Amino acid sequence: MAGVISPGLIRTVNPATEKELAGYEPFDADRIEQAVNAAHDAHLTWRDTTFAHRADLLRAAADVLTRRRAEFARLITDEMGKAIGQAEAEIDKCALNCRFYADNAERFLADTAVETEAVASYVAYQPLGVVLAIMPWNFPFWQVIRFAAPALMAGNAALLKHSPNVTGCALAIEEVFREAGYPDGLFRTLVIAEPDVPAATGALIEHPQVAAVTLTGSERAGVAVGTAAGRALKRSVLELGGSDPFVVLADADVAGAARVAARARFLNTGQSCIAAKRFVVEEPVADEFERLFVEAVRDLRVGDPADPSTDVGPMARADLMDALERQVSASVEAGARVLQGGERIAGTGYFFAPTVLADVTADMPVFAEETFGPVAALIRARDEDDAVRLANETPFGLGASVWTSDVERGQRVGRQIRSGALFVNSMVASDPRLPFGGTKRSGYGRELAAEGIREFTNVRTFWVQAGPPADTPLSE
Repeated sequence: MAGVISPGLIRTVNPATEKELAGYEPFDADRIEQAVNAAHDAHLTWRDTTFAHRADLLRAAADVLTRRRAEFARLITDEMGKAIGQAEAEIDKCALNCRFYADNAERFLADTAVETEAVASYVAYQPLGVVLAIMPWNFPFWQVIRFAAPALMAGNAALLKHSPNVTGCALAIEEVFREAGYPDGLFRTLVIAEPDVPAATGALIEHPQVAAVTLTGSERAGVAVGTAAGRALKRSVLELGGSDPFVVLADADVAGAARVAARARFLNTGQSCIAAKRFVVEEPVADEFERLFVEAVRDLRVGDPADPSTDVGPMARADLMDALERQVSASVEAGARVLQGGERIAGTGYFFAPTVLADVTADMPVFAEETFGPVAALIRARDEDDAVRLANETPFGLGASVWTSDVERGQRVGRQIRSGALFVNSMVASDPRLPFGGTKRSGYGRELAAEGIREFTNVRTFWVQAGPPADTPLSE
């Protein structure tokens, strides 16, 4: 495989202590090529295995995750700063997803009969081959398992290009599948240094033995990967950024909404594409929501992510904290009012105070851009129609939630908001039983549920006749 690989180790750093954790030797071009070939060779055998066999191995992977839960959770916390309780929940969700697809993949991919004049006509779902996954650091196990469980159950092989700052997690996930008994090469982690990522991923997407690519990441990364996939005519799934609206209507349970809002924004230190980011509140209850929300945010405990009592840990990297600080400063200069936080916390570690900004308008960075950190933007709406307008005033369309005492009203209002998912009186969260993905600049394609596993298959039409037909179609 062509391309120059930079010398030097990939070094991971604990964002709470700023101490180096480990160094990893990046793959050179020959080693990447070997991994691609090994994945392709493994797929040629794997695609002919039974669903029962694949399910047994995926359940074994779930068992490995469960058995080594504490170890993997601590690795997540050390590498990217997630509060330990949330890291443990991430591992639990990974195991749940494995068991879900072990139980349901065969049903999701069963041939679907279609009644025609043919002796038999049906739709079949067949594996594509080697699928390249380019994954982010914020949910370092979940984002990978969310893709890998259905991809492997469908009969594909998988290559993982993870974020360099969670290289330990990336290699641990490969170890999970190896320990579960998967064939050598079927799931491989590619260790690629940051400067080489654009060239290496471009070459991988173009590689004749790579059939498809899936990315969870930034809009900028999505444009690059989508362009490369289009040029190579390869299947792609893109789950990109979000600026999710959290719409509180005047008839909502304001206290309940404010309590959930604090969790919806500051879970994982606000570093989530589907986190609520813009809180659009109808004017009659805006003052009450503002007061209760700030009280809930003040109750959050910021500190050592390895401490089980911590709610909010550090941001994952110093550069991410710098970017968030610029967004907050520019918004305050433009007229936003700081109700809570508003600045980084002095001392060791990449800690930014949980922040609430009021009087936010559409021209401010905390409204117009994705804020990937512990910052909430409060926006007042005149009425229901204005709330919908403000919710839609974004290039993103990942998730949205509507809060109201009238469930029918919540669904009616929610249908007017453009997003991949709509939650009424609940925070947005992915669930293996339901498809997950976005619209507009938040990407395309779906993960999870039946729709997610079918993304990694060739949806193939079969038409069967007993012999030559008497008549042939006069049009194609």
